Order: sequence, then C-alpha cells, then structure tokens
Amino acid sequence: MEPKLKIDFHGKVVPALKEQFAYKNDLQVPRLEKIVLSQGIGVAVSDKKLVDNAVEEMTLIAGQRAVATKSKKDISNFKLRKGMPVGARVTLRGERMYDFLERLLVSSLPRIRDFQGVKEGFDGRGNFTMGISEQIIFPEIEIDKVNRISGMDITFVTSAKTDKECKALLQEFGMPFKK
Repeated sequence: MEPKLKIDFHGKVVPALKEQFAYKNDLQVPRLEKIVLSQGIGVAVSDKKLVDNAVEEMTLIAGQRAVATKSKKDISNFKLRKGMPVGARVTLRGERMYDFLERLLVSSLPRIRDFQGVKEGFDGRGNFTMGISEQIIFPEIEIDKVNRISGMDITFVTSAKTDKECKALLQEFGMPFKK
C-alpha cells in the first residue's frame, strides 16, 4: 500500500505548487528526494556503547538499519583518533521516507513540549534541516529503556532550486513552520 503522503503529493501538492510557481510541467515541481537522520555523540570517545545504543534507537525511529559514523581525523584535544565511531546516521528514500515524514508530522512533532512550530533552517540550495533536542518524542522509543537523552538533525533533501520552493513544498506536506 502506498503511503498517504505519497498519494497526497501527486493529488494535492503537485497541482498547488504548479499554480503557485506557474510551472508548465509536472516534472518541474520540486520533489522530496531523501530524508537524512543524523546524530553526533560527542561523549562516545569514552564509551563505545553509546554509539551502539544510538544506532539501535535510530534504527527503531527510521524503520531502516542505521550506520555508525566514524571520525575523519585525529583531534588530540578531544582524545579523538581517526576511525573512531562518533555518531549514527540513516538515509531514507522512497516509501520509507514518506512513512517517516508522516509519522514525524502526525505523531512526533505534536509531542514536543510547548511546540510553537519548526524554525527555518534552509541552506540556500533548496534543502531544509531541523534539529530535535530529544529522541523520546518518537513513539517507537520506549522512555524506560533510554539511558541517555540526545538530539538529532533531520535533513530534507529536495530537488527545489530555491529555499522559497522548498518551503512551499514542505508546507504543502504539512510542515508547521513558525509564524
């Protein structure tokens, strides 16, 4: 079964963006290409289990196996060696991407305490990154099993050429931006 947001994209988002930006062709409409979840664990230098826990939590949240990220160079001030695990990330595409986006918009963001909307974090090339301060907003995470509350970054990579097009695309999907 196709995800609801994928059906909405073809049925509602494409016509709305074609009208708003005067596109002549459906293929000119910006698309969501991938969603990247990433988490840096700075204290993982002293405890390797933190990275394993982060990979497991990220796998639960994304519904797809996460991988540990490794440091690229030695930094003696942080007791960091090249190749040490320092974070976790997962890239979602296709139906899993739409499933995750729907779960984020419908069940996770409303669980944030005193939620006012998402701050704008555009990169100038039509991509959007938002930060989440606690991974426990996701219903897949059992709070009792969490040994360390940590945040993560969620990056939405789109085919949009400008930030304005990207914002319009995400708003059509239902992303609640701050007023």
